[in-house]
Amino acid sequence: MKPAPFTHHRPETVTEVLELLAELEDAELLAGNQSLGIVMANRLATPDHLVDLNGVDELVGIEETDDGFQIGAMTTHRTLERSERLAERLPMLPEAAEQIAGPSVRNQGTIGGSIGEADPAGNYPTALLALEGSLTLRSLEERRTVPVSDYFIAYMFTDLREEELVESVTVPTDPVPPERTGMAFLELKPAAQTWPTVSAATVVRVDDPAADEPVVEEARVALANASDVPLRVEDAESILEGEPLSEESLEEVATTVTDAVDPEGEMHADREYKEEVAGEYARRSLETSYERACN
Repeated sequence: MKPAPFTHHRPETVTEVLELLAELEDAELLAGNQSLGIVMANRLATPDHLVDLNGVDELVGIEETDDGFQIGAMTTHRTLERSERLAERLPMLPEAAEQIAGPSVRNQGTIGGSIGEADPAGNYPTALLALEGSLTLRSLEERRTVPVSDYFIAYMFTDLREEELVESVTVPTDPVPPERTGMAFLELKPAAQTWPTVSAATVVRVDDPAADEPVVEEARVALANASDVPLRVEDAESILEGEPLSEESLEEVATTVTDAVDPEGEMHADREYKEEVAGEYARRSLETSYERACN
């Protein structure tokens, strides 16, 4: 099957993109074209207009600021995967990027495309939730900042308005000093280049990595494909904070996560299996994050 007829627009600036979104009645934004093209080819989407973002250079790049990193929406997975500064300061992002599909997808797909698609199984939405990132959303009338925790509303439904685009992603670094913070992104996949069954993104900050038993000052636990939106489990986080990581606390976390998730069953993984995997992968990811924080 082929896509329905459409008009292709290739603007070169964000302003041109926003003018087209305001002018055209039935338009879709085209980012990395790793998902929309397939949907259109199967006639599951038939927009009259495609506004192609691949020529908008101002949406590309990683900028380090005093408070963290600002990442343009059209920055590719491969660029994030290979960023040395991100690997030093926010290693979860390169780790999440390198686990996306295969090389051809990572070369073309973008962080903004993933966020715009808003699939709860996606790597970036969950990683950014654990990192307490925010999104800059822009229209002709305004530019607004939305925390990632407020952006995802329901299954593939977000706070993005019709005439807006995701301009950039901001991730703070002050709360996660690299000398005493560890983070990890672990996922279970049924096969290469498929969506993960469940993913776990965790962050652990300790008080003194040189201590015999470093105390967890802060923990963050987020899950992908475990609910209709990326899910943060704050009840699990509170179990860990204020004490050294222990086998008992990890067992309690796993149980808490298993009870908190609300996954949809799939062909290769029913609901009960995904609940168990969510608890186990949260546990494994936290162990890895704690080890990295202490070393």
